[in-house]
Amino acid sequence: MKEQHSPWDIRLEHLRVGYGSRVVLDDINAVLPGGKITVILGESGGGKSTLLRHVIGLSRPMQGHILYGGQDLFALPERQFRRVRRRFGVLFQDGALLGSLTLAENVGLPLHEHTRLPKATIRATVLRILELVGLAEFADYYPNELSGGMKKRGGLARAIVTEPPLLFCDEPTSGLDPINAAQMDQLLLDMRRAYPYMTMIVVSHDLASVARVAEHVLVIRDGRVVFSGSYEALKASDD
Repeated sequence: MKEQHSPWDIRLEHLRVGYGSRVVLDDINAVLPGGKITVILGESGGGKSTLLRHVIGLSRPMQGHILYGGQDLFALPERQFRRVRRRFGVLFQDGALLGSLTLAENVGLPLHEHTRLPKATIRATVLRILELVGLAEFADYYPNELSGGMKKRGGLARAIVTEPPLLFCDEPTSGLDPINAAQMDQLLLDMRRAYPYMTMIVVSHDLASVARVAEHVLVIRDGRVVFSGSYEALKASDD
């Protein structure tokens, strides 16, 4: 019988990733289940963000396969590859807002680039998403007028403005104080409830954050996956 896949399961098969000839992670085998929040957990510098770059198609793996719903991402024709990647929302570690644009203009960029919606509709959509992340009143501020936590929330708003089925977050609580970190985690949980179809992949080394948001956990240590399973199973493990 043919194996069944959720349309947005992410399967990593015998994956080797790195830079140049340097191998960072080797023989990675895991399933990141669709429709859940998966946290990729490991020490700083352990290869988590490197893995994320490959999973979202920014870097090609040295070896192995990254499959979405059974389709190998890097075996797809270029046009189909781009179509799949347009379904990804990405929150980069520092928010990655463009300094020359207002917050609203930053958040609206994906809609301007990938849709033909009227400007008024885009503006209304942007304001609705900014309301979700608590930044509607700062829509016309520039990034240098925002705090670090606000920039991250702005980055999250841009990542979800197209309501993508896949959301990737690179260290969303990094650099935040405990209160702002907890607020960011609550936003991710709010997104989970608002968009129940959405698969979220979160890179983190913050154990408190993992405890708050994780449904599934992938633990990386010494260049390998040492655990893949539910958060409850991780808590019950001896390691």
